[in-house]
Amino acid sequence: MLIFIRPDATAGDRAELRHALAAEGARGPLGTLPLGAGDVLGVDGSSLTAAARDRLAALPAVARVVKVRTPYKLASRAASEQPSVVRVGEVTLGGGGVPPVIAGPCSVENEDQIIESAQAARAAGACMLRGGAFKPRTSPYTFQGLGIAGLRLLARAREVTGLPIVTEVMEPNLVDVVAEYADMLQIGARNMQNYALLVAAGHSGKPILLKRGPSSTIEEWLLAAEYILATGNPHVVLCERGIRSFDPATRNVLDVTAVPLLRSLTHLPIVVDPSHGTGRRDLVVPMALAATAAGADAIIVEMHPQPDAALSDAAQTIDPATLHELIAGVRAVHIALHSTSATTVAPIASAS
Repeated sequence: MLIFIRPDATAGDRAELRHALAAEGARGPLGTLPLGAGDVLGVDGSSLTAAARDRLAALPAVARVVKVRTPYKLASRAASEQPSVVRVGEVTLGGGGVPPVIAGPCSVENEDQIIESAQAARAAGACMLRGGAFKPRTSPYTFQGLGIAGLRLLARAREVTGLPIVTEVMEPNLVDVVAEYADMLQIGARNMQNYALLVAAGHSGKPILLKRGPSSTIEEWLLAAEYILATGNPHVVLCERGIRSFDPATRNVLDVTAVPLLRSLTHLPIVVDPSHGTGRRDLVVPMALAATAAGADAIIVEMHPQPDAALSDAAQTIDPATLHELIAGVRAVHIALHSTSATTVAPIASAS
């Protein structure tokens, strides 16, 4: 159930609503989310009678009460008639324009590497810089990132290029320090259902890039987003990065179907990661174009000045020239699909 609060509701009106919800036995985190003209409250109303819902709807604070059948309330399309737009610095994620491209190395390796990567990303037309300071790796013997030193290098790259940065946070107790340096916090695929981390990240107030878990359903993914939204943080962006498959030909299966499906289920912006989604650099550009055609709001890719020398994810990392090609292709696909002057194809004449 969603309760839409009147924009002119007083603090007393809101307190009365909360007391009424407790008295009626409504369940939920009861976090208010600023969406549209006023706040929205997500509540589990399954135990409420129709009469109880009517009593809540009649309270001074309440504009309307909407029943929501999905377990995720605040993430549902019912919570917002318009798609949400999340701003990271000067970058807009969502809103229907040409999808911005986020690019950078999987890992921050040293100052020269991250500065060169950032400059190459900006020169190619990327709008944001990605880079891992804390790296969750399958093997404990592989490069784990530079930690806080890596965060400082990312901040230096932002200073040099002006690109906002997105980087992963892995633990609740690291949220504050990562938020001090990053413009956007990434919740990685392995941590999608780390609920303590989701809540801590939400309370930071920073924009959150929430990656889909490798074996997670769409509903589980949206419920993870709900944890962040329930903290009152509306700046959540979903990232499709591929799901696990039986076939080792690619690292994952990039679920492009998720993009239009999510568009019908949620108001949240959708980013696609063809690097992790395929695990092969030769597939990154075509899948970025496919994701653009499917309606992605942004693309995030791994790019390194010397991909074969990258300390992590070398096989799926593209070089600056390929990034330039990708960004040009994303722009061309978007324009082709949204051009008002597109030529209308004449129908095929029927046989006489």
